[in-house]
Amino acid sequence: MTLRTAHTADLTPAELAAARSLLRDAFDGDFADEDWEHTLGGMHALVHDERGLAAHGAVVMRRVRYRMRWLRVGYVEGVAVRHDARRQGFGSAVMAALEGVITRAYDLGALSASDDGALLYTARGWRAWDGRICALGPDGVIRLPDEEGSTYVWPVPADLGSELVFDWRDGDVL
Repeated sequence: MTLRTAHTADLTPAELAAARSLLRDAFDGDFADEDWEHTLGGMHALVHDERGLAAHGAVVMRRVRYRMRWLRVGYVEGVAVRHDARRQGFGSAVMAALEGVITRAYDLGALSASDDGALLYTARGWRAWDGRICALGPDGVIRLPDEEGSTYVWPVPADLGSELVFDWRDGDVL
């Protein structure tokens, strides 16, 4: 296994195409153009094995209001492991690399997890946010009740019950 971290700008077109293909396959085709756009513009962690790209994840900057203060948040996107390479520690290797970026560059890490994905994150110390999840949209702050219970943070702040207000973006806000 080899692990490489690189900014989007430092990835070749072939590396970007391989990452996008891996994500599309790993999410069984449920990976829209907006989802791909959300993975770009930050740092990527790529794990290769003897068959090629085995795992990918990215961390991009988001702004989140927490307790009336806007924070720089490293938002984790596009974490996936090739179907035949699962349960070999590649997802943990990707997350360790991304957590290193979060530690060095951001106030907090955040992500939205599926039930299956949550197992990886909770094992690494990520915690589900207990408070309200909102976004600052074109018409002001809107609540995102479907994201409550599936939004995770790391490292865990003392107050998990406050409201988080994320910046707006196209596609899935979180």
